[in-house]
Amino acid sequence: MANFCKNEDCPTSEDLLAFQTGDMPVAEGTAIRRHLASCEFCAAEVEFYETYPPSGEHEAVEADSMPTPLFELAEALLIKKRDDAFFDGLMDKEYWN
Repeated sequence: MANFCKNEDCPTSEDLLAFQTGDMPVAEGTAIRRHLASCEFCAAEVEFYETYPPSGEHEAVEADSMPTPLFELAEALLIKKRDDAFFDGLMDKEYWN
């Protein structure tokens, strides 16, 4: 999980929230949609906002910190995704043939 984090190419959390809630121009949403296809961290963050929408008042969060529930949700999603991929690929191994 050490590499599971935002990098300099990632949109801000504010932009991801605006994307999730539809509060951003379509052109910007297209760029974020492309980014989400290749960034598991940001995809997990958007899924978090979908599952736990903000209450209207947004708390300021330091750029290098992440709310614990968001990290735990993202971690669980990645573990499930990896486990599913492992078992899907397991049947393709030569020793089963």
